[in-house]
Amino acid sequence: MTPVLVTGHIYKTHMLDNNQLLRFTTAGSVDDGKSTLIGRLLYDSKSIFEDQLEAIESTSKKKGHKGVDLALFTDGLRDEREQGITIDVAYRYFTTPKRKFIIADTPGHIQYTRNMITGASTANVATILIDARHGVVEQTKRHTFIASLLQIPHIIVCINKMDLVDFSEEVFTKIVADFEEVASKMMVKDVRFIPMSALLGDNVVNRSENMNWYQGAPMLHTLETMHISSDVNKVDARFPVQTVLRPQNDTHRDYRGYAGRLASGTLRVADEVTVLPSGFTSKIKTIDTFDASLQEAFAPMSVSITLEDDIDVSRGDMIVRSNNRPEALQDLEVMLCWLHNAPSRPRTKYTIKHTSNDQKAMIKEVVYTMDINTLERVHGHAELEMNAIAKVKIRTTKPLLVDAYRENRTTGSVILIDDTTNETVAAGMIV
Repeated sequence: MTPVLVTGHIYKTHMLDNNQLLRFTTAGSVDDGKSTLIGRLLYDSKSIFEDQLEAIESTSKKKGHKGVDLALFTDGLRDEREQGITIDVAYRYFTTPKRKFIIADTPGHIQYTRNMITGASTANVATILIDARHGVVEQTKRHTFIASLLQIPHIIVCINKMDLVDFSEEVFTKIVADFEEVASKMMVKDVRFIPMSALLGDNVVNRSENMNWYQGAPMLHTLETMHISSDVNKVDARFPVQTVLRPQNDTHRDYRGYAGRLASGTLRVADEVTVLPSGFTSKIKTIDTFDASLQEAFAPMSVSITLEDDIDVSRGDMIVRSNNRPEALQDLEVMLCWLHNAPSRPRTKYTIKHTSNDQKAMIKEVVYTMDINTLERVHGHAELEMNAIAKVKIRTTKPLLVDAYRENRTTGSVILIDDTTNETVAAGMIV
């Protein structure tokens, strides 16, 4: 059995997993109750360790709260606990009998929009919180646009603090209508609305007795039963090579495996494949995981592939089906989210990272920036400030093997890295 080395760690990959993994992110304006919602979700689903609960209860008493401050389950930084706000992306993990979850609790402040982009980039579901007293606000539009831009397949609109509006169905109906008007201007596919009170627990894990007019499921049941298998591109087989495995031991004397994570599609033993960018073709000899050899692999499995022919394959290359290839492009049009405090510098060289391939690149032109408040395009900007979202033209030193982001979120995404500081300055979606 051959270990699969992926980014420095050895993973066990199982072909079948009864607990399907769902990643979801929370977004909303400041004090809409994102951290409280996640705390309630963890608390009511019995997903908190006793020592964590004791620590939170102790902190809550010190702050003078009567009960447990549920927001403290995710507000991990000292600054967050002192200010009562979220300023970083806090990740939490929990499991129910039906599904595994990774939660990204992202900030609500405008200056932390970049953190929301980070937390949402790999999410299956975006949960957007709206304060029932305030309705759809500027940050709601901003976060919905980002969710649309990142092609998050599912959106759950959590209309929170319904207890402060007497659990009014009229208030809920108006907010739903206002949100649908905003969403109609964007590429938003699957939207669901849940009225709730995260503080009291209404419609989070258990159905609310205060809102009998709501016939839908509570949030946890919605997350557990949501269909996400079709979120992954199953048509275009893309296998970026992360490293070459040469064990050089008695058991695997001549073994030469190409390890990585299948970005999309399915590969099977005996499939005819092409190695890009060289263009050489071969057939798959074996597909190996840590503890088994498989007949097929599908995204997002991490595997090691061997070929029947001796072909020069290295990190950054991509194994694809011979009759289904990505485009090899040096000139890219990208929707870019600028993440760094310092503005972009025209015609400065950056390192562009695409799957396992690193190249040098520069921003040739800023085509337009997006005014998040009005969703209008603004022309004439030469630089990008922090949190700016813009369409740009990028030139790379060598062609990248890309798909459009709307078709493949893995091979359609890039990041830019500042060569002088080695900091990630931007994340982009290939148009």
